Amino acid sequence: MAATVIRYLRTTGAPAPRGPIDPHPRPELRAVGEDERAPISMADFRAVLGNFASGVTVITAPAAEDEDGPAGFACQSFASLSLEPPLVTFMVARTSTTWPRIARAGVFCVNILGADQGTLCRAFAVSGADKFAGVSHTPAPVTGAPQLADVPAWIDCRIHAVHTGGDHLIVVGRVEAMGAAGEGSPLLFHKGRFGRFTE
Repeated sequence: MAATVIRYLRTTGAPAPRGPIDPHPRPELRAVGEDERAPISMADFRAVLGNFASGVTVITAPAAEDEDGPAGFACQSFASLSLEPPLVTFMVARTSTTWPRIARAGVFCVNILGADQGTLCRAFAVSGADKFAGVSHTPAPVTGAPQLADVPAWIDCRIHAVHTGGDHLIVVGRVEAMGAAGEGSPLLFHKGRFGRFTE
C-alpha cells in the first residue's frame, strides 16, 4: 500500500490522501549467517550512539472510528528533512504497537517537548497504558491529530512516504500546519537521561 501511495504522489504531485498506509513494509534484508559474527554488538551500538544528544517529541494521531482514543508515542528520532516541499521525518520500531494506528490514520502531529515535560515524555514511552489520561490536548488545525497543551512547538502532518530501515521504519510527513510558543528551553535526551540546554 505504501508503494501505491508513493506512486500516486509522484504522478499527481498532490498531498497524500488520508487513508491506510502499510504499517509494516518488508525490506529485502541480509541476515548475519550462523558462521558470521555481527560487526558490532547491540550493547556497543547503544553505548556509542547514546553520546548523540537529541530533542524529544511525542508523535500523536487521531483515533480511528473503531478505536477508543487517540494514539501516541515518545520519539527521539525526529528531524526536519526538506524545505521544498516541507517534509519532516521520524523513525519507529517495526514492533511498535502504536505505529499501525498512526499508519491507519494517515496523519500525525509532532509535539516538541519542553525542558519541564520529562514526566509527559515518560507517560508516552509506556506500552499498553492509557497515555492520554489527564493530558490536555486539542485537535491540530488540519489533520485533527492531538496537539498537546503547553508544548513549545507542534507540526501537523500527513504521511507522505514510508521506507524500511532494518528493524525500523522511516516515516516521512508532509507539513500542513505548524506553530511555536516562542521562548522555552527544549527537553534533551543524552545517555539515557533527560536534560536541558544551557548557554
